Amino acid sequence: MNRTTLSLGAAVVALAAVTGIASVTSSGGGGTAAAAAAPRKLPVQRSSGLCPSPGDSQTADTTYTSFTPKGTSAASDGAGAAALVPAAPAPTPGGTPSASKGSGDKGGSKDKKSSKDKTPKSSKSPSAGASSSPSAPAQKPVLSLKQPGTPVTATAPDSPTALIGTATGALAPGWTTQETTTDDVGNGRGLAALTCTAPDTDFWLPGASTASSREDYVHLTNPDDSTAVVDLQMYGKNGVMKSDTGEGIPVPAHSSVPVLLSTLTSQAEDDVTVHVTTRSGRVGAALRASDAKTGGDWLVPSADPSPTLVMPGIPDDASDVRLVVYAPGQNDADLNLKLAGPSGGIVPAGHESLHVKSGMTASVDLGNVTRGEAGSLILSPSQKGEATPVVAALRVTRGKGDGKDMAFIPATGPVASRATVADNRSKGSTLSLVAPDKAAQVKVTASAGSKGGEQTQKTYTVKAGTTLAFTPPVPSGLKGSYALTVQTVSGGPVYAARTLSLPKGGISMFTVQTLPDDRGTVSVPKARQDLSILQGDG
Repeated sequence: MNRTTLSLGAAVVALAAVTGIASVTSSGGGGTAAAAAAPRKLPVQRSSGLCPSPGDSQTADTTYTSFTPKGTSAASDGAGAAALVPAAPAPTPGGTPSASKGSGDKGGSKDKKSSKDKTPKSSKSPSAGASSSPSAPAQKPVLSLKQPGTPVTATAPDSPTALIGTATGALAPGWTTQETTTDDVGNGRGLAALTCTAPDTDFWLPGASTASSREDYVHLTNPDDSTAVVDLQMYGKNGVMKSDTGEGIPVPAHSSVPVLLSTLTSQAEDDVTVHVTTRSGRVGAALRASDAKTGGDWLVPSADPSPTLVMPGIPDDASDVRLVVYAPGQNDADLNLKLAGPSGGIVPAGHESLHVKSGMTASVDLGNVTRGEAGSLILSPSQKGEATPVVAALRVTRGKGDGKDMAFIPATGPVASRATVADNRSKGSTLSLVAPDKAAQVKVTASAGSKGGEQTQKTYTVKAGTTLAFTPPVPSGLKGSYALTVQTVSGGPVYAARTLSLPKGGISMFTVQTLPDDRGTVSVPKARQDLSILQGDG
């Protein structure tokens, strides 16, 4: 009786499932498939953003800026909500960044800022989706966004922690948040910023280090209701780096865990690739690098492994550029290097190609490769080699002596239909656009200011094989900060990056954020019931 009941139940479930599938069926016994209707592009209804803890340096200032572009269709013009709430405290394997290490105060020469200075301006706003389930902690939002088209800013709380964010409805498509930290003392002094990441199960971070001069923390943030279990695997110049503590790292629900890489291995290497994977659950992953001589910044994950990679936005005054590449497959990679500048592509002198052994990290110091002209680095397979997928990132240094600062440019995806970067100031922003293959037209929109100002737009032409670097448009009557939205109008694929420069105290403070597509829309196929798929041709 049990077998009969189970079989009947299974048949009913199967029938219910297939009647809702968009299918291609044969007609008239001829066996010719009918063309499926093209899927529709609809705005997403929910987006997530995870901002790692900026650390507890007493001399640092951290600002969060959240923004959603105005919708492009009526489907995204309804009600919505967006908020960022503090993550719950969690154990910290590998140590926690402190004021005395990483981005801390060397001499304690500055007093901690008062509570009044650090109170989030948006703290009284209700949380939108801040508690997605009964098990989620009830937290006041650090920042809440109310409408598309105008950014909202907030400062870090007195006890900085990671933030977990959710946007729904009209505020979900293209929602982005930037975390920006300035600090003019300590190992991590400089400007450190990142676009808060989305949760996933697999990340590549080429450009990390376990050298004694660096302190690199991988921040793992879990937005979900159950514990995530994470593995960290590191690869150096000779392959896998031995580690007894990098596997099975628990990240409790709604919490964030920083892991100091140098505690996972006894091997000290300048250039390391970190692979973050989850055994269960999802996390956001970002790496905070601090160096005593060159400052610090955030390294976000590289684009997925690909035979061809683009790293846009190398500043024209870069004093040193270092390329780090890793080949995750079973085959070695032979790559051509090309710098796309304002007038076309050039091959870096002495660095025409790079051989990357399978499972190993390769690096090359390109020096001041831009030579006074902004550019973008393009990696492509050599004719003599196979098209082996790789991941890559650049470490870029500006300034001299004690005034140096560094930033990272990971390989990124194209803008595709639209990309956005928040926290632009009246001065200090540079937008870089590169069209590797075909010329393209790009529309750049400067949003209204967070405290006032009118939106403005301008269209630019990017010639094939070149990088166009320029000061982006600024909203008329700007007060506060603003967001930049980039849209491809016509032509080939375009890759983009924004450099934010805020020099202070003789330090060339800067940071670079890439602008991959915001995935604000999703393809939804047209579906209809079709019982004929249950009938065989016989």
